[in-house]
Amino acid sequence: MPLLEVKIPPMGESITSGVLARWHVADGSVVKKDQPLFELETDKITSEGTAEVAGTITFKVAAGTEVTIGQVVAMIEPEVSGQKSAVSPAPAASAAAPTPPAAQASDLRPLTSSAASESPAVRRLAAETGLNPATITGSGKGGRVTKGDLLAAAEAGRTAAPTVAAPVVPAPIQNPISKIENPAVAPAPTKQTRKRMSPLRQKIAQRLVAAQHEAAMLTTFNEVDMSAVMALRAKYQDDFVKKNGLKLGFMSFFAKAVVHALREVPALNAQLDGDEIVQNHYYDLGIAVSTEKGLMVPVIRGCDTLGMAEIEKQIAGAAAKARDGKITLADLEGGVFTITNGGTFGSMLSTPIINPPQSAILGLHAITERPVALNGQVVIRPVMYLALSYDHRLVDGREAVTFLVKVKQAIEDPARLVLGI
Repeated sequence: MPLLEVKIPPMGESITSGVLARWHVADGSVVKKDQPLFELETDKITSEGTAEVAGTITFKVAAGTEVTIGQVVAMIEPEVSGQKSAVSPAPAASAAAPTPPAAQASDLRPLTSSAASESPAVRRLAAETGLNPATITGSGKGGRVTKGDLLAAAEAGRTAAPTVAAPVVPAPIQNPISKIENPAVAPAPTKQTRKRMSPLRQKIAQRLVAAQHEAAMLTTFNEVDMSAVMALRAKYQDDFVKKNGLKLGFMSFFAKAVVHALREVPALNAQLDGDEIVQNHYYDLGIAVSTEKGLMVPVIRGCDTLGMAEIEKQIAGAAAKARDGKITLADLEGGVFTITNGGTFGSMLSTPIINPPQSAILGLHAITERPVALNGQVVIRPVMYLALSYDHRLVDGREAVTFLVKVKQAIEDPARLVLGI
């Protein structure tokens, strides 16, 4: 059967290249249909390539190479149904002649023509190691010898090789004075290492710098008493978990509070397109998620129509996809406003950078017990600092402060979310 090309699949018009970050299989190994073959990192997402057929794979591109969409990175020799074993049967022993030892038989056994049917990777490794594939029991389809079989045989040969003790040579008498004058110098530890930025990290860097250069960004702050939300969660948490199968978090409260505030102050639900203001009339919120490869912002659609449980489920699902490298480009597009929570890492205060083309971003922080004045008395309350960064070209200070106050009021008195006030 003809060899099948393994190509980099298309992932959207805006993605033209990426880096083949790692192979999930070994060169020359037998792969199964739909088995993940490689991981591709682009400037937006990380995705996996899978095998279209079962067979023996041969790499054409090494891990860490920059590749383009449609580029051939490997070849697969498809499995043939009913393929015979590549290992020829040993000839029957003559009754008159004694059977030679196994080691001598393997040494004298000639290379059979069946070895020619092995993959190029196997033949290349056989030439490098001097092993005869015909003498090895294959684990591939129909007894086919794979690259892994050769490597295992080579390792077994090294392990079984007898060790010859080196003759003991008396140590030369050293001059104490010369030893002091020429002390052994240990190699200095490496002070620096270098590695190439991933496409995703490069894109994040470009967007952050562009946001600061292109927008008139300003940040305003407020603090919110989390007592009411924490009491509400404590009261209904068990019932919420029993009904929905997951815990009620803080993010769903803030998502609802943001929708409430965007309705009250629509200027923050708009964006600039050249010299035009584009007003959005929907509420798809981006929720920032930290992953090993960098920050991603999956979008939760229609937060104005979703209940608290559905918001929590979608946030959990999007975060899992982002961290598992299964997020798609469609999952990241179309948000009108972003919420980021640095409090999960202990941040007390920060100035988040807006996510273009959006005009604002809300930063949440750690909840800390602090003394506050309440009705003329000093009391201890769980307090969170809020930070709203916005594009001053589009949003005035009055609108930004009003928006933040609306969020604060909704969190401190969650009944406002039900009543819409």
